[in-house]
Amino acid sequence: MSYLLGVDLGTSGTKTVLFNENGEAVASSTVEYPLYQPHNGWAEQNPEDWWNATVKTIRSVMEQSGVNKGEVAGLGISGQMHGLVMLDGDGNVLRKSIIWCDQRTGKECDEITQRMGGRERLIEITANPALTGFTASKILWVRNNEPEIYAKCRKILLPKDYVRYMLTEDFATEVSDASGMQLVDVKNRCWSQEVLKALDIDRELLGEMYESAQVTGHISTQAAAVTGLSIETVVVGGAGDNAAAAVGTGVVRDNTAFTTIGTSGVVFAHTSTPQIDPLGRVHTFCCAVPGAWHVMGVTQGAGLSLKWFRDNFCQDIIAQAKDLGKDPYYLMDKMANEIPIGSNRLIYLPYLMGERTPHLDPDCRGVFFGLSAIHNKAALIRSVLEGVTFSLRDCYEVLNEKGVSVSDMRACGGGGTSRVWRQMMADVYGCPVKTVLNNEGAALGVAILAGVGAGIFLSVEAGCDAVIHTNEPQNPKAENCAEYEKFYTLYKTLYPALKDKYKILAGI
Repeated sequence: MSYLLGVDLGTSGTKTVLFNENGEAVASSTVEYPLYQPHNGWAEQNPEDWWNATVKTIRSVMEQSGVNKGEVAGLGISGQMHGLVMLDGDGNVLRKSIIWCDQRTGKECDEITQRMGGRERLIEITANPALTGFTASKILWVRNNEPEIYAKCRKILLPKDYVRYMLTEDFATEVSDASGMQLVDVKNRCWSQEVLKALDIDRELLGEMYESAQVTGHISTQAAAVTGLSIETVVVGGAGDNAAAAVGTGVVRDNTAFTTIGTSGVVFAHTSTPQIDPLGRVHTFCCAVPGAWHVMGVTQGAGLSLKWFRDNFCQDIIAQAKDLGKDPYYLMDKMANEIPIGSNRLIYLPYLMGERTPHLDPDCRGVFFGLSAIHNKAALIRSVLEGVTFSLRDCYEVLNEKGVSVSDMRACGGGGTSRVWRQMMADVYGCPVKTVLNNEGAALGVAILAGVGAGIFLSVEAGCDAVIHTNEPQNPKAENCAEYEKFYTLYKTLYPALKDKYKILAGI
């Protein structure tokens, strides 16, 4: 039997999973590393930490499993997107990586928009407005603020592609992750010469771009010595974290989508044609399936809202859960389930960290609307769950507006494990919601891509068909849908009513 490695390079740590060709996890290992915040709003990591974690986790899963190195046919890497890694001419890291959540580049976003002749042309090519999280603005920030480092730079890589370089000695990327750099012609799946010229970025700084399941190289002799892998093992393009999670949940055909409720929330839909929102409310990127794209809406304070409420107001529930040997969220779910739809006329706006889809407003903030003496802790918990679900429906509505229909929704992330929350999704979306039996997500997704590159699967879709299986769906209930619609209709009016007040608050 052949085996496949999925390396998932996250923000808190790197997780490597060894799968057999049936998609079953044989061994898993995770190594964490620090995040550096030298100033408020800045976020950096050391690329060497990612490489060391990759080496340790690969060695660990190989030792745990006892699998012979020659049986590992392929390796795929999933990565946190948008990070900037700069190398000198000898391949040495020039500075810590400025990662996805860094917010220092507001001036550079304005510069990008100006250099492109306006927001409309930028969106037309890159499918997105200039955002602080994207890589292009980070490149300009280094050029504007650390010119001595920029002058030494000979290669620019994304986080996972730095690990690829260390594994294979190849400078390469792939379409899904590169789409988040804001340097790609997303419709045509290539570097945009127009954008590179406007921003005065040398094409030679960028790696070769591949499709996600294409082989970009093999394990080098040097990497084989430190990881214990064979130089015969192929390394494929891999994917950005959400594109990898889509493959790992089987969202690889039209009419399929997934909702992730982690710290933030994502509604991600597959589309065989590029659907670009001229208002920039949702992200459109190339996906890991050749010749296809994905449209993605993001709500900032999804699982974060429930965690915030738990940590600040639920010490009694946390203590009770500890005594019972249960997760506090399990007890919070039970409490929320005792409250009727609409939380006794209480609506929560989950804007604890501003909002992206559909408002793109960093100044908006959370609200409990309709709070009265009748409301208890259980009602507030249910209101948080419902408010987050309404914010995800906002994302879902923009996808529908762009002509991306969904009949098969999959739920993942921590919130996706809640049966109560999944039923809310089904009722608020008006479509069935499923979970997958294998919850390895992004690591499984890039392992499937590696399986395609290694010739085990004929295509990404065939790989998903072979290894991904779903649980029975939770179907929408007609009476619930009608009741939720009343509250969602009111929910949609609250942000417009408060928009100007948010600006005033931010300026005080």
